[in-house]
Amino acid sequence: MGVGKTTLIKELVKQLGVTNTTSSPTFSLVNEYQGSNSTIFHFDFYRIDTEEEVYDIGIEDYFYQNAWCLIEWPNKIPNLIPESAVVIQLNENIDGSRSIEITTSESNN
Repeated sequence: MGVGKTTLIKELVKQLGVTNTTSSPTFSLVNEYQGSNSTIFHFDFYRIDTEEEVYDIGIEDYFYQNAWCLIEWPNKIPNLIPESAVVIQLNENIDGSRSIEITTSESNN
């Protein structure tokens, strides 16, 4: 918590052309934004307890559209993340600084 997930996503959606206010969908689970050339879905799964809850919101319909899907707390749904996902891991270091690690399915092969 507090490592900068929402801040990073706010900047990503801004770079994708979203001009309206963005916020974390902690209670609604998903926010939808329209970028310059694409739709962006921002998920926050912090409050979910089971993968079935995510199926109930139709996660597969979101994932397999031609849209950006940005997920906070993807570790809550490890079996549902598409293999082609890019994973951005944010870490808070002992000295309070942050580090970022980006992996793709290609980097795991």
